Order: sequence, then C-alpha cells, then structure tokens
Amino acid sequence: MSFSRREFALTLGAFGGAFGLSACNSSRGSTAAPRSAGLAPEFRPQPNAGYDAWVASFKNRAGGYGLSAATIAAGFRGAGFLPGVIERDRNQTEFKRSLEDYLSIAASDARVAKGRAAFACHRTTLNALEAKYGVDAEIICAIWGLESQYGERMGDIPIISSTSTLAFDGRRGVFFEKQLVAALKIIQNGDISAERMVGSWAGAMGHTQFIPTSYEGFAVDFTGDGRRDIWSADPSDALASTAAYLQRNGWTRGVKWGSESSSGTLQPQAGGPKFATTGNFRAIKRYNNSDAYAIGVGHLSDRIAGAGPLRGQFPPDANGLTKDDRIALQQRLTRRGFDTGGADGVFGPKSQAAVRDYQRSKGLPVTGTPSQELLRSL
Repeated sequence: MSFSRREFALTLGAFGGAFGLSACNSSRGSTAAPRSAGLAPEFRPQPNAGYDAWVASFKNRAGGYGLSAATIAAGFRGAGFLPGVIERDRNQTEFKRSLEDYLSIAASDARVAKGRAAFACHRTTLNALEAKYGVDAEIICAIWGLESQYGERMGDIPIISSTSTLAFDGRRGVFFEKQLVAALKIIQNGDISAERMVGSWAGAMGHTQFIPTSYEGFAVDFTGDGRRDIWSADPSDALASTAAYLQRNGWTRGVKWGSESSSGTLQPQAGGPKFATTGNFRAIKRYNNSDAYAIGVGHLSDRIAGAGPLRGQFPPDANGLTKDDRIALQQRLTRRGFDTGGADGVFGPKSQAAVRDYQRSKGLPVTGTPSQELLRSL
C-alpha cells in the first residue's frame, strides 16, 4: 500500500476511547450500524451542482467499469458532496514528530495494555493466521492497534460520498475514481451494503484501514460466511486480510522484524536508539512506507508479546527538555487547571494551548513553547 497507506491511515494522535474491547463480547459476523447521523455537518451531503454533474457523467461511463445499474443506484442512494472531505484533503498538515514522540503514542502504556487484552481475546484467530500465512500473530495485532485502536476508531464517513467527492475535486481525481469504482464493486459483490460502508475521510476502511483497491487485491473471507467483512465487530476477516497482504508483499515466516541494537544501521532520530532490521521490516513498510511506522509496529508487537520499553535513551529535544521533563511540565500544568490532554511527554496542540493559556494568565510572552524556565516556574 506504501503511498496509499500513509495517505489514508487514521492519525495516531486521534486515538482514544474507553479501554473496553467490544469485539470480545460481540456475535460473529455482526456489523455495526451506520453512524452517519452523528457526523459533523461538513461530513453530511450538501448541495453542489458541479458534483452532481460529475456524478451524472460518472454514471454514464460506469458500465465500462463492469458496474451494474442496480449497483450504481444502491451506491449513490443518499450519497453526496462532503465539503469536510475537501477541507481535510487541502489542509493536511505534515506532522514532523520525532521517533521518540511517535513511539510515545504508538506504543503507549495504554495501547500496549489494550493490545495485550485484544490479543488474549482473539488469540485463537491470531495464532491460526500465523499458522496459515506465516506472519507473526503479534505483528498482525500491532497493525490493528496502530490503524484503528483495535477496532475502536475505524471511521464513520460514507465511503461512496468521500471517494466521489475527492474524485470530483480533481486534485487526485484519477486515483480517487479508482477508489470509487473499487468501492462500488465491493458493494456489487455483496460484501457490504453501501450504507454500512464507512471509514476515514479519505477512504480507508475497517479494522486495519484498507483502501478500496487494496481491499480488492487482498481482502480475505476468513470466517467462511461468503463475505470479506473487514467492518464486522468480529475482526477475523480484517486481521486475515492484513496477514495476507504482508505475506504477498514479502513476509518471511519465522523471521523477526528486527530489534533495537547498538550495532544497528537504522537510527531515525539522531542520538536515539539504533535498530537492526530484516526483510520483514521492509514488508511492514509496504503497508505504510515509513520507518517510524514500521518501528512502531515492530516495537508494539514486542510489547504485546511481553517485552519492556526500549533500552536506549533519546536526547533532549530542541527546547532542552527530556521526555521526563515534558511529562512533568504537563502534570504541573494540569494541576494548575490547564488541560494538556494527558501527560505522555508529547507536546501536541492541546499541550501547546495549555502553555499559552498559562503564559497569558501570568502576563508572560505567549509562545506556547515548553522550556526549562517554564518548568521551573511551575
């Protein structure tokens, strides 16, 4: 998936939610009801004459894609132009997180604990997938954790609306028209109804966030019910699809992804830990072409299996603060009534806003920048 995975994976920082794993108590094969009624206004269909004309043109050529009139009618019933999708696509921020910050989110204590609980809940399925596809069960579980917080955050935006909106917009029109066609074929094949086909704003779907063309190429009916249901409360098909994807993209049975190693040649953050990697690290990067992502998957999988945190230390950040310093700063701000959104050592927008509010309350220059001086003042 490479480029596509990076483009469409749900943002790590958006994950949250309760600790509970609803899939442990769900019936096999059930699919969550569509949640579009609760969407923000910008993610609900709004009138747009240009979009309507584009859809009419698409429908005229849909037969050439092998799509039936019934599929087109079902797929576009209730679909429409979503302005929020265009806004997100045009205003994507290129987050430049350090590896330390990334791993603080990707392999946080909460995500590790949820991962161990999820693994225990689905141990039989994960072990069966490892036996069939050769992909480590913990790796499959870790990808699940990074992509959707073990099924808690799969996205709730209607896929036909989102992909058709982006195809109409034209910035990446050819690519998104391919996604729209693939999504309609999924409906035509009977894997899921149009109203239940939901996902991220840019078309990623299900427990492990497949875009429609990747679904076409790799999705698996592991449960044997005749549908490749990656949206179901039962994650078996989605986890199997991920294992199949990795197997077909170079995964070698019995080989680890890599490890932290003082003699490793990969050091994504200057002064931080080094890693020795294998061909399976490159297979993970086929899912998302990012060293940080692949290390995150590998490290989270090790933690799920019972390993501890990385041994190596990261250097102080550009503001001279270590992770422990940043955590202490967040904790002290919180005690003063300034909400940082948690004390994980990662200074995102909420922590920066808390710093600005504190600085404003004290008559200090309002920068939002954490510092040793600020830490001492608290």
